[in-house]
This record gives sequence, structure tokens and C-alpha cells, in this order.
Amino acid sequence: MKVTSTTLARLRLLSQRLIGAQNLSTQAPGDSSSSKTVDNPVELARWMLAMQGQDLPGVLLSLGLRMRKPALWAVRQAFDTGALVRSWPMRGTLHVCAPEDLGWILSLTGERIITSMTTRHRELSITSSDLAEARDIAIAATGSSGLSREELLARFSAQGQSVEGQRGIHLLGSLCMQGHLVQGPLRGNKQLFVASAEWIRSPRTLSREEALAEFVLRYFRSHGPATLSDFCWWTKLPLKDARLGLAAVRGELAVVESGGQEYFLNPVLLDAPVAGARSVLLLPGFDELLLGYADRSAALEAEYAPRIVPGNNGVFMPTIVHGGKVVGTWRKPPKASADVELLPFRELSPAVHRSAELAGERYRRFLER
Repeated sequence: MKVTSTTLARLRLLSQRLIGAQNLSTQAPGDSSSSKTVDNPVELARWMLAMQGQDLPGVLLSLGLRMRKPALWAVRQAFDTGALVRSWPMRGTLHVCAPEDLGWILSLTGERIITSMTTRHRELSITSSDLAEARDIAIAATGSSGLSREELLARFSAQGQSVEGQRGIHLLGSLCMQGHLVQGPLRGNKQLFVASAEWIRSPRTLSREEALAEFVLRYFRSHGPATLSDFCWWTKLPLKDARLGLAAVRGELAVVESGGQEYFLNPVLLDAPVAGARSVLLLPGFDELLLGYADRSAALEAEYAPRIVPGNNGVFMPTIVHGGKVVGTWRKPPKASADVELLPFRELSPAVHRSAELAGERYRRFLER
């Protein structure tokens, strides 16, 4: 079956739970619940498997936007109770995921990430002995109650581990990638580091073959239509591992063709007419709708890419999305009572502009709940 790039973009809205989520089961492998509700941020995070989260307020909003009744308190509560965690499971970048999934993901990705940082660690004079010492300091200091990044770095410094420059954050990141620490409960606008062994109560253990199969299946179910190259970019796993995982689950996925490439997706998406043509969303800058793929051309025209990442500095602007396509950016209001500022690439039709304003109002209500 051949589809257009517009159809790819709209199918991704559905697979990512940004529209019509009530029509798809949110049950993920390893989840014994039969619930199909989309009001629970934990179920949504499980469905998405991992959501890029270096911008904490942004990923809280990304979760909220996928709920039928978005509420900030519900998303924060999920972190405070240990139902969601944040760590560095992929690409050396923070992601949010369900705690039971973090360990098996890191079993595939953690060593590769740390190995890729060997040169940088040498420049920062970080040795395996330093990491072992920092691990002991951190676990003794944090336990299950937690410390902020600043508090934990102060403990390192007080016990002789320099945190100057980027050394401190590399120590913390490496301890998370090794599975010793994880970011859990929230304290105001900060997230606390806790000992993984105390905070993650029921980690899942998978064989390498099982983990690869599950990684592939859940990525394509939640992010499809997507290519194998998209998966390899998202996970930074080698193509041979991606192919092994795909071979194990290919029968559970559908395939469409666009531009001469194969795209894998949840078969359920093809059971009904493609929706989303009129949808208007205000997404945070690092939402998976863009960051979930190596090739973002289905959603973002090349001429507008520099306006999403000004100066190519790695910082993504919040986006206005109409019918699965990025049509502009937006800014948060200076105060809670003000309107968001819409910055479309081209003039929006009155109907689309009004829908974007309503999306801004939903954003304010999310923050108030």
C-alpha cells in the first residue's frame, strides 16, 4: 500500500496518541492491565516507550497533551509515586519512561553510550575508579528520598570529586546510564535523583533477543509509520540489531510505502479512514512528533527547519501543528493569565487561527489543574 507524506504525518498523530487515542489500546507488552483509558499518564508513557525529556516542563506537557483530560497534577503525581522516571536511556539524552522498562532498555543501549563518551571522559579525567567512588557517594546520599542535581554535585565536591565544567553532569549521567541512579520525584521545578534499586520496585528482565523484539515492536506501534533508519537513529542501535528485532515481530506490524521506502506501523491504524486533517496542536519543543524520527520531512518542510532549531543549536522551538504538519512556532505567555504568542510561518486561515488560540487556552488550563 502506497501513501503520501501527508498521510504519514496524520497516521503519526494517531499512533502517538495526539488525536483519536480512544480508538487504540494503550496496553503495552508486560502490562497486565486491560484498560483502554488515555487519561493516565503512566499508560501513555508505557505506550510511547520513551519520550525525549531534557526540558522537564516540556515533557510534562507532552504527556498531558496525550491525555483526554490533561492535568499537570496527575503527571507530577506519576513521578512522585515512582510510576514514571527520567534518565539517559538513549542518545545520551534525557527521556521519560515507565520504571520497569528502563533497565532492559539500558541493557541494550547503556554500554554503547558510555563507550561513545570515552574520549570526553578522558578529557574530564573521569576514570572507572572515579565512577565507582561517585556511585558510592550518590547511593549513600540519595536513597529513596532523593537529592537535587545541585545537592548531589555538592556531595561529590565535598568528598573530593571535582564537578567543575561538565565533569559533574557527566558523572551523574554515567551513573544513570549504568543503572545506579534515576530521576524520580519532583520538588517544585526540580527533579530529584534517587537510587534506582530503591526507587524502581519491579524492573523487568528480558533476554537480549526479547529486548530487541520488544524495542522494535513498541517503537513502531507508538511512532509508526516509521522506517528502520528512524528506529536506528532513535535508539542508536546498529542496523543488524534492528533487523534481528524486526524479524521477530514483523508479523505483528503492517507495512506501507512512501517515496520508495518501507514504513512499519500498527496494523490497527489502517482499519479506518485517516483522521486529523483539521487537528491543531501546540506542542512543546522536544515532542516526539518531531524528535521521534531521523527523517522529519513528513511533518516539517525543509525551508522551515531553521526556524524550529534557530542557529542549529539543538534547542527545538515549540510548534504549531495543523493536520500533522508544522505550520509555525509559539511562545509561552509571560504570565499565566496572558495568551500564548502564535508565530505561524504563513498566515493561518481564520478557522485554524481560532483552533490554535483554543489550544493555547487548553495549555493554560493544563497548568492550572
